[in-house]
Amino acid sequence: MVNELDLHYPPDTCPFCNIAAAFPVPSRRLWTSPFVDVADAVPIERESDPEKTSPSSFVVLAAKDVVAFLDILPMTKGHLLVATREHRVKVSDVEAEESRDMGFWLPILARVVSQVTGVTDYNIVQNNGARAAQVVPHVHFHIIPRPETMPQIQNKSWTMFGRGQRDELDDEDGASIAKEMRQMLRSELSIMDRRANAPKL
Repeated sequence: MVNELDLHYPPDTCPFCNIAAAFPVPSRRLWTSPFVDVADAVPIERESDPEKTSPSSFVVLAAKDVVAFLDILPMTKGHLLVATREHRVKVSDVEAEESRDMGFWLPILARVVSQVTGVTDYNIVQNNGARAAQVVPHVHFHIIPRPETMPQIQNKSWTMFGRGQRDELDDEDGASIAKEMRQMLRSELSIMDRRANAPKL
């Protein structure tokens, strides 16, 4: 049950719900399991217009139960958010099928973030409730690359949780990074498909 104190605004004004609605799952997708038609979950370029939402959203993944997009206030280059498609406030609200889909995509997206940024160390952070530093009351995981040289952040105790000094994502940079991530994600899925279908010795 949703605690009213955890709702900063109603779900119909949730920015993550707006992104999910702007990047729906096309009806051609079968989705009989998380492993069917996964490549279709990566939007093609004509489906990836950042201006479908305001502010712009740089979407990397639009799967059945999960959407992934760049943080518009990134801590580091390539800071990616992975959210439930449906409005769920806390992890305890997430349903079993959504959990399976999230579990399928998180490691793949972590590899994509590492490959695109060239940074092999990263945090995966998920906050539940305002006292736990959750700013948007919609379940989402942060994949935050940790390069050798970190930007100077004033409040270091909060850097793991996404607070501190952060600059807005430049639209041109966002479009470029998201495009590269989508390409890398397609490549990752292709490799996984080949491995899954390789003849067993």
